[in-house]
Amino acid sequence: MASTNRMTEGSIASCMVRFALPLFFGNLFQQMYNTADALIVGNMLGNTALAAVSSTGSLVHLMIGFFEGFSAGGAGVIIARYFGAKDDEKTSRGVHTTLAFGIAAGLLLTLIGTTLTPQLLKIMNTPENVMVLSVKYLRTYFAGGLGLVLYNICRGIMQAVGDSKHPLYYLIISSLTNVALDFLLIGPLDMGVTGAALATIISQFLSVFLCIRRLTHTNEVYRVEFRKIAFDKDILKGIISLGIPSSIANSIIAVANTVVQSNVNHFGEMAMAGIGAYNKIDGFAFLPITSFCMALSTFVSQNLGAKQYDRVRSGVRFGVVCSLLMAEMIGLTVCAFGPVFIRAFTSEPEAIACGVQKARIMGPFAFLLSMSHSFAAVMRGAGKGVVPMTVQIACWCVIRVIILSIVVPLTENIAILSWVYPITWSLSTISMLVYYKKADWMHSYKKV
Repeated sequence: MASTNRMTEGSIASCMVRFALPLFFGNLFQQMYNTADALIVGNMLGNTALAAVSSTGSLVHLMIGFFEGFSAGGAGVIIARYFGAKDDEKTSRGVHTTLAFGIAAGLLLTLIGTTLTPQLLKIMNTPENVMVLSVKYLRTYFAGGLGLVLYNICRGIMQAVGDSKHPLYYLIISSLTNVALDFLLIGPLDMGVTGAALATIISQFLSVFLCIRRLTHTNEVYRVEFRKIAFDKDILKGIISLGIPSSIANSIIAVANTVVQSNVNHFGEMAMAGIGAYNKIDGFAFLPITSFCMALSTFVSQNLGAKQYDRVRSGVRFGVVCSLLMAEMIGLTVCAFGPVFIRAFTSEPEAIACGVQKARIMGPFAFLLSMSHSFAAVMRGAGKGVVPMTVQIACWCVIRVIILSIVVPLTENIAILSWVYPITWSLSTISMLVYYKKADWMHSYKKV
């Protein structure tokens, strides 16, 4: 299949760039769609409805991050390993076990989520004035849990075999469908926030249908046959053992970010507006780095599976340097044009000052974040997900929260909320670089 990018052959640069570009455009489109979705809800249903939908955002991102961990850090690594080794039988078993896991996890998420929606929202301190709408939205969203999980699972399968183009196509189709359904269900059909959630889950299931159709109609070794969807004990064990560290890391970091946000809230509305504006810009700016790191992880998995260890070393050098250069260019651009970018979101001078301050503190140190993510991607691709999980929890969660808890109350200095990031990025980068240099992680991989 032309769309499959076997990363064990050909130019390293070409392999990575061909894989990373569709990921970048897909992530960019997703960010743009999320912004459009919020605008539709806010303009058609008002601020209360927008607040109700927004109040569920951290929980939704937590779920997505958790299952992305299993998809990319667990199933993706296993499948890429077998695919790179040209082990057709195990590649097929890996694909079908992954789908069986996705179906089971999706049904479990639907059951637990729809049952515990009110309790989850109370834990998140959702305001009473939006609670009723938040429950309606989130419960409907959870009803489509199977679609949420299966899309991430199918995307992980395709990316593991080097196909990042078709997930991009399907994301564009489903996102446009979502926007159209938002207008229809919220407007003429007057379904309110329930319509907004329903539009999302219908679009997710459309993505799943397109992915499954693609996987069942290919002639490649990862072709899906419904009768073969079942658990393989050994492969399932591998998916869980590799996926749990990635999922935990994603989840814990999301929780730590809520602590950071609570400190931002302490400084008032202008700080919330300005730093919130910067965070939206940062979300777009970091997309190339995220995409390149995903390419790096798949590259490492496939080539270690093929036992091409020199190619792995060359690929890691190329990937880390490219990611670092992109990150620093983006960081310095955001730093230089911070005032212009922040003014696009708010005209309040105090808010602009807060956003610009964060941009100028964090921008020059973007290369540290890139290096940390790059080495984490290498370790996950090598099946060593516990290492980045441990480092990220220690540096980005525990140490970050300790610094904020001690220094902010003592100094009442809002700049600490920005400086805590490059400080903890430095610690995580040094830790993973030491492990990469000292540990014989490729030798231990040979024994798997």
